[in-house]
Amino acid sequence: MRVVYTFLFAAAVALFASPAYAQGKPAPKDAVLYFVWPHNGATVKGAFWCRFGLRNMGVTHAGDDYPNSGHHHLLIDVDEPLNPNEPIPSDKAHLHFGAGQTETRLELPPGKHTLQLVLGDAKHYPFNPPVVSEKITIRVR
Repeated sequence: MRVVYTFLFAAAVALFASPAYAQGKPAPKDAVLYFVWPHNGATVKGAFWCRFGLRNMGVTHAGDDYPNSGHHHLLIDVDEPLNPNEPIPSDKAHLHFGAGQTETRLELPPGKHTLQLVLGDAKHYPFNPPVVSEKITIRVR
């Protein structure tokens, strides 16, 4: 009987501990996330293609839990830091590319905008250490 209780206790601990492992999934220290286009300081006219680059990790779909892989999130005009213990929000300032996309056509209002990429794991959490691009500034005419 003691073996049964020990097994049930171990199973319960594993079950309750699993959400903690979904956060802060490890990333290679040499992973690099960057913008292929536009470049920092670029001026664009109207709608434009935004292309994402990633080195030393793979791009996959949201929900696919492969080692050293994730999917892109594009932050538009976001100043506050992401909480590493929360999934990346999904709204008009936090765009998710859960189908493994590496580019999108953006249409932003005229003016100055900031863009930043964040790689999320299968459950949309940032990696540990976070895999983020440099924040760039563009101007839309």
